[in-house]
Amino acid sequence: MSCRELIRNCIFFTTILSISIAIVGCNQGKEDGKKTVSFVTNGIASFWVIAQKGAEKAGEDLDVNVEVRMPPQGVADQKRMVQELLAQGIDGIAISPIDPDNQSELLQEVADNSILITQDSDAPNSPRLCYVGMDNYKAGRMCGELVKEALPEGGEVMLFVGRLGQANARHRRQGVIDELMDRSYDNTRYDEPDKVVKNDKYTILDTRLDDFDFPQAKANAQDAIAKYPNLKCMVGLFAYNPPLCLEAIKDAGKLNQIKVVSFDEDEISLQGIVDGTVVGTVVQNPYRYGYESVRILNALANGDQSVIPESKAILIPARTIRKDNVKEFWAELKSILGDSNQTGEKLPETTKTESSTEKNTEKNNESTEKQKETKADE
Repeated sequence: MSCRELIRNCIFFTTILSISIAIVGCNQGKEDGKKTVSFVTNGIASFWVIAQKGAEKAGEDLDVNVEVRMPPQGVADQKRMVQELLAQGIDGIAISPIDPDNQSELLQEVADNSILITQDSDAPNSPRLCYVGMDNYKAGRMCGELVKEALPEGGEVMLFVGRLGQANARHRRQGVIDELMDRSYDNTRYDEPDKVVKNDKYTILDTRLDDFDFPQAKANAQDAIAKYPNLKCMVGLFAYNPPLCLEAIKDAGKLNQIKVVSFDEDEISLQGIVDGTVVGTVVQNPYRYGYESVRILNALANGDQSVIPESKAILIPARTIRKDNVKEFWAELKSILGDSNQTGEKLPETTKTESSTEKNTEKNNESTEKQKETKADE
């Protein structure tokens, strides 16, 4: 099954079947004596499909039941899914908090009734026992280095991301800014998103937010191109942002005039690196996020506290992917996903178009329709 098909399946079933799946999964755990743990994402994206593969593989290797939840509509959906899991007696939850500063009660509820760890995006002030992920500020600075490679003489830059309520998004964004401004390493620094940040070489015009709304994400990119005629580089900080930026650039007839710097391993971004339309991307290791999260939860559920390091964080380094190593990386991704389209070779133009605009638009439309159907049934 391809990555695109997996995403569609996740969308179709997330809203309609989340309650019944939770009941079946948790009851199965009670019946077969296995622990049941859950991996809860902060949205739906190709990134999370890879993480799901890792979580499910850990479940197979460690003989533990794994429930993966992908909230399509933000904080409210994430809260509902988590509370459903708790009601069914889940043994542990690994969550990527969407808005940790305003989810303290939910995170405390998880910790009081189960085992709580965070993954991908941290909530260090919560009662979580461990964080699994990368140093997002450092990764942001790596992304900033790619911008410097794209614009060695400097220029105007625009940033695009889903939300800034998530710690990972804030830290990535700040890392890019600090690298371009040649500032010292300080992950507590924060520049307000509505203010221009510049030095004598680079100007960061704005940060556009889309709240995981893919049509809005593309509209943000289109508006930036129209508003800033001297825009030289667009930086997408969530997996879906760079492909949509690339589409907007193509639509405007400015391919190769505006550089694209990417985050994560969406196939359109990787194809762009192969084609030369994307400078490079900073990738995480979502497969390991999924695998390590399940491994840790299972150990904790069985009374093994030794899996928690003294730092209470398992940091998995990010990697920079450029044209010289993109095919090797894509081959690794293909082996994980078992996806015949993840080849690292040039895709037909029709495939590329479907897997970006149509895929992302369909994803949002399906999620919205399912949410309406669910509300109608309540």
